[in-house]
Parts: sequence; C-alpha cells; structure tokens
Amino acid sequence: MRAVDLILKKRDGGTLSREELDFLVQGYVRGEVPDYQMAAFLMAVYFRGMEPGEVADLTMAMVESGDRMDLGSIPGIKVDKHSTGGVGDKTTLVLAPLVAAAGVPVAKMSGRGLGHSGGTLDKLESIPGLTVDISPDRFLEQVRRIGVAVVGQSRRLVPADGKMYALRDVTGTVDSLPLIASSVMSKKIAAGADAIVLDVKTGSGAFMKDFDAALALARTMVDIGERAGRHTRALITNMDQPLGHAVGNALELREAVVTLAGGGPPDLRELCLVLGSHMLVLGGAARDLAEARSRLEELLVSGAALARLRAMVEAQGGDPRAVLPPTVQGQGGDPRAVPPPRPSAATAPAAPADGLLPVARCVHPVPARADGYVTRVDALLVGRAAMVLGAGRARKEDLIDPAVGIVLRRKVGDPVARGEPLAEVHYNDDDRLPAALELLEAAYRIEGQRPPVRPLIMALVTRDGVERYCA
Repeated sequence: MRAVDLILKKRDGGTLSREELDFLVQGYVRGEVPDYQMAAFLMAVYFRGMEPGEVADLTMAMVESGDRMDLGSIPGIKVDKHSTGGVGDKTTLVLAPLVAAAGVPVAKMSGRGLGHSGGTLDKLESIPGLTVDISPDRFLEQVRRIGVAVVGQSRRLVPADGKMYALRDVTGTVDSLPLIASSVMSKKIAAGADAIVLDVKTGSGAFMKDFDAALALARTMVDIGERAGRHTRALITNMDQPLGHAVGNALELREAVVTLAGGGPPDLRELCLVLGSHMLVLGGAARDLAEARSRLEELLVSGAALARLRAMVEAQGGDPRAVLPPTVQGQGGDPRAVPPPRPSAATAPAAPADGLLPVARCVHPVPARADGYVTRVDALLVGRAAMVLGAGRARKEDLIDPAVGIVLRRKVGDPVARGEPLAEVHYNDDDRLPAALELLEAAYRIEGQRPPVRPLIMALVTRDGVERYCA
C-alpha cells in the first residue's frame, strides 16, 4: 500500500477503506507519511468530501493513534458534552457540576481558547491554585469520589488530531465538514464517555455561520457517535450574539457562579437546563426531558449544584471561596440580578469583586448613541474586542489576561436611551482600549422598533432525524 495511491483514489472521488485510512493516519503519526502527502490527502478530502461510513472510519483511525481513557471504574453511565465554540460560552462551568449533582458522573476533558472563542480551562485557571493538569488515576478517583472533574486533554489522546489540525491550519483545509467532524468526535470517543451531547453553534460568533452548515455538521457528528456505539445527540443553538452578559475568563467564571446560585442571565440558564436535561436522560437519571429539567431546576435553587462546583475546585487545588456567590462574598444584592452598571464617568477604577479572582484595573462604559431598541450585538466583533484586550489568544503560545473582558448591559430586543450603557470594557492596558471600543461600537445596532428575536435552541438532531424549532 502506498500513500500516493490513496491520495489519487480520494482525488478521483473514491471511497477509502478503514484499512487504507489506518495506513495513512498511523503512518503520519509515526512519521512514515510526510507532511506534503498528508497535506495532499487533506486537500483531496476538502474538495471531494467523504461518505458517512468513511468519515466514521477516519475518526476511529484517529482515535486509535493514541491512548484511550477507560472510565469503566466510574459507576454509572458517563455523559460528555461538547460545544463547537462561541463568545461568552461558559456552559461547561455550569453544566458539569449541575449534572454531577443530579447523579450523572461528568469526566470532562476540555481545551484552551484560541481565536475569539474562550476556553473552559482558561476560565477555571482564574481561580487561585486550581490545576487542570492532573494524572489519569487522580482524574478517575476524583470523578468516583465527587462525580465531576474538568481537566486538560492528555497529549497522548488522539495525537493524530493535533498533527493533522496543525497541517490543516496552514494548508487552507480547516473548513472541511468531514475533517471538522472527525477532529471533534475522535477526541470525544477517545475520552471514554458512554454518551455525548453536542452543542453546535451557528451565527456570527460561531464557526458555522449559517444554519444549514451547522445542521450538516451536527448530523455528521451524531452519525459518527452512533456508529462508534455512543448514544449521541446534538442541539443547534444561536450564537448571533454572545451567550450571557460576560465575555472574558474571570468575568465568565463569576457569571457561572451566579447561575449555579439560582440566577444568571436567562439565555445561559436556559441553555444549561436544556443541555443538562438531555445529559440526564442519556445518563439514565431521568425518564424524560420534563423530569430532568425539574430536577436540575431544584438543584440550582437548593445550592447543591454550586456546592458540587466548590467541591471540584477544592479537589483540583483551587480556593473554594473563589466560587462563592456574590452575596456570600460580601458584595450585597440579589445573586439573580445582573450587576448594576458602573458610574457613568468615562473611565472608573474597577472595585475588587471578591479579593480572590483577578479584577481589571479600569472599567470603561460604552454609551448608546441613540434611543431605540438593540437590534444586533455581533458576537464575532464582541469576541474580537475581548481578544484585543488580552482575554483570548491569536496563537496557542500567547498569554492571556484573566481579568479583562466585556460585560454586556443590553442585548438584542432590549430598549435603551441615548447615553445609557450598552456594555462595559474591563481593561488593564490603556493602549488596547481604543481598538476594543471601536469593535464594540460596530457590534451594536440600535433601531426604532423592537426586532424579532431568533430562538436560542434552533434544532435537535438525533439518530432518528431532525426536529427543527427554527429554520
């Protein structure tokens, strides 16, 4: 078998067998297939696509390129969740402890942020002392003991994906549905969960900008999961505007804590309840979605979900006082409320929120330039503004500033008067502020009539088909 023959076969529209894909993938990881031949293969896939079974075979070839987590020592059905990424997406910080408190173990391997999408690990590392780099034995023991752990992915897990993605990034083959789907699902399958819930974002701040592309990706990933013996379903969700109010690592962590305390922004709370309900049903902890949702709502109100986050933080070396709700930290006010706007001065010093999580040096309001209703908050531009401030990475080796970011005071459909704050910029570097303000001002549109608001949950994809809530 020769790599060039397989490249030619795919170039000409042929379907590769599992053995042929194993030869390519394993040979590439071992260094026997050079970069230039793998690049040619990836470009052939980009133009020719793959059959459903072929994508599943590519995924499993990638899974077999490294270690696989064995979660068999953890009792119960293990359910994993994955988001394709978005702006302000802090759902894992809420979902992992919430679902664990309901009795479904969550052994979660997450990633760091790159580009305008934030990473769960970066948000967690805002907590003093917390580590996301723990041994597999400690990882399993923690999930057995408290039901939840969120850690970084081992480099020995799916090494083929790391090598192939780096090559895709420099050869113009990132935007290929089979390659995206196999990249995501290879990591989910290798991580060892019995079932998988996918949150596939669509909109301006998502990787898949339009609904049809997101639907195609969701269907492909569900098919891969089911062929691999994992019960898999996907929700397509709206990322035209950021999720919640906070964008930035420590700011998002605080918002997740408020949500676990029974409050939080309505869209974040709703998405977590919907995703969590599917996780409970797949995990056998509820008979149907209605029962699951009722249980999760009780756990938010009772404080049990927040207590589980504190237990996880402590188990991973962090200070659990960093994830107390605002009223307990001495800030006062209702933990269900969005924090009030800062004073209307052009720039005000940021008051310490709790003394434990990092806080930006200054806060600058972004005032509305007209009366009316917010008709757009472009998620991509908001994410880019947060990146400019230092909340994200352009390259994997870039350092981030956990304190900086943006708090949205108005979202789509909200009324606003001229001069009222649309958003706040939390920043440390004066030189970065002008570019961030320019992006934020471009992100907002205000018009005279209240706009129709697209639903947060747009479709559900299962092995049985698609249930559309919005085209």
